[in-house]
Amino acid sequence: MNPQAPSNNSSTPSAESETVLTEYANLKLAALGHPPFDKKKASSVLKMARPLLSSYQERIRGLPDDHCPVDRRIQDFLDSYLSDIPNTETLPRIPGETLVLDCPGLARILSLPPDQDHFTSDIVSSYRVQNGVLHNPKYDRRTTKGVFHVTEGGLPIPDDKKAVPKHTFARLLCAALTPPQDLLLLPFTSTQRRKARLLVSLMLRPIVSPHVPNVIPQKTLETRFFAPGALVSNLDFVETIFGNAGDPYLPENDAGLDIDHWTGHTGCVILAPHLIKLTKEALGLPHIDKATPRQRRDGMCWKSKDEYYNEGTPFKITARDRRGVIVTLMATESIKVICG
Repeated sequence: MNPQAPSNNSSTPSAESETVLTEYANLKLAALGHPPFDKKKASSVLKMARPLLSSYQERIRGLPDDHCPVDRRIQDFLDSYLSDIPNTETLPRIPGETLVLDCPGLARILSLPPDQDHFTSDIVSSYRVQNGVLHNPKYDRRTTKGVFHVTEGGLPIPDDKKAVPKHTFARLLCAALTPPQDLLLLPFTSTQRRKARLLVSLMLRPIVSPHVPNVIPQKTLETRFFAPGALVSNLDFVETIFGNAGDPYLPENDAGLDIDHWTGHTGCVILAPHLIKLTKEALGLPHIDKATPRQRRDGMCWKSKDEYYNEGTPFKITARDRRGVIVTLMATESIKVICG
């Protein structure tokens, strides 16, 4: 099956394109062992493919999580960057199994159930409208005060940003990759009894510098997005702006093999709104009596054990160094809330 959809997701897909993408979404869910949308009856395509999917699942059963090239670069960075934190800390692992949005328009299809024109949760509401899909986050933060946090141990941290200990970042990252079950619910299957709950991911290749004839070829960086299923609408948003770089497991999409057009930079963005409910003590921050002056100024310490990190408000935290890899956690229900 070779799904075709408009490369510009701001346009409205045809009914035929939506049908093909719905079939493709069902195949991908079934291949991962998650329930597809089958409120009425399974499609003929899915029925025909079930033996093939069963064979595929049996072949990969028991195999360790396998990272695609871009995820391997991210994991190698994390393993090295966090290698000096205490041995008692759990080193985070990029998930090896996610629902990969490898086709333009797939994120939009998954943002709504096929038999409804809306999806509403505690943090986001999506509506099918005449010219596409409308996604509304519950909160629309209009200030960036206290939002930008940077992990220690990499490049110098600007004075107007909050400095975060490495072990605290490691705990935040572990929590980000294990969201609660309600956040994992995929809107696509939300109206049926058997619901899919999983992480979704997307690869982008944003243009850094355009092609200049006889001077320089077009240069792009690589970026991986991860989000709990309930927030797949956010990946529809970024795909609309930056496009879809395809399946990250295919060699032809590996930036590491594209030396003429890759800048050598790798990004990773993980959407995790549940992080605002973690306490400072649970994240390993010191009591105020043991904190440094900057930790007191930045709020990276606590007086009471029930104090939430960043006072329970949205934030984003990055970890980066001179190697050109940057990992960002976004504790918000919408990428738009922090990114503009």
